[in-house]
Amino acid sequence: MEFLIVSGLSGAGKSQAANYLEDMDYFCVDNMPVALLKRFAEFCLEAGGRFERVALVTDIRSQSSFDELFQALDALKEQGCVCRILFMEAETDVIVRRYKETRRRHPLMKRGLSIQRAVEKERTLLESVRARADWIVSTNNTTLGQLYNELRRIFLPKDDRHELPVTVMSFGYKYGLPLEADLVFDVRFMPNPHYETELRPLTGLDSRVAAYALDNDDARAFLDRIAELINWLLPRYWEEGKSSLTVAIGCTGGRHRSVATANALTDRLLQQGHSAESFHRDCR
Repeated sequence: MEFLIVSGLSGAGKSQAANYLEDMDYFCVDNMPVALLKRFAEFCLEAGGRFERVALVTDIRSQSSFDELFQALDALKEQGCVCRILFMEAETDVIVRRYKETRRRHPLMKRGLSIQRAVEKERTLLESVRARADWIVSTNNTTLGQLYNELRRIFLPKDDRHELPVTVMSFGYKYGLPLEADLVFDVRFMPNPHYETELRPLTGLDSRVAAYALDNDDARAFLDRIAELINWLLPRYWEEGKSSLTVAIGCTGGRHRSVATANALTDRLLQQGHSAESFHRDCR
């Protein structure tokens, strides 16, 4: 079992890091008192594998001695747990600016300190934690996407990296654009099965409809180019911190051409080794 302690300066991004760790299947608890750590660990160990990866956010708000934290981690290691520390930090002026922008109060300001002095005081109090950290992540000039990507690089298993799941959604323009779409493509240039009496009651899930719409040079060229574009984009979206990609394929009613194209594109992406699935919003 793995216990990850997320600590560091207030305003350096610990809460955001915890949100991203949840996306990586960590069970996250914010600001748990150190005195409860051992009991909580025992609960997790007795849960029969339900909590294999746990992230605990702890900082100066806990008002506990960090020596107590280190003793608790040492005790967990003796029980066979993997215990590591992620330390989040940023320059003092960066943190001061963040507090000014959000108008939040630094946890040490209640002692009569200015924001700058509170940050410097906290930095001193956390020196022992930083010294024992397994990873130190600075968020000085880091976007949220870059932070997500850095945490994925550290904590995702190598086999799961660069695996950006793709949803290929068919839809009908007459029902409106899908709000969740990242990329939208219009296939109303393709032959329309709606005007064929035998094909009209069918959908793009039927092989006859798919052949009617896609068995031509223009449709094949379109699929080639779209698949090539997505294949090129995926690693770049990953580097920017996207967690998934939704590609919307639209025709007039969302029943024929878009459905057949979405399925064909999904098949191509799967053949290229990507994680992809199709979804038909308006296929009734």
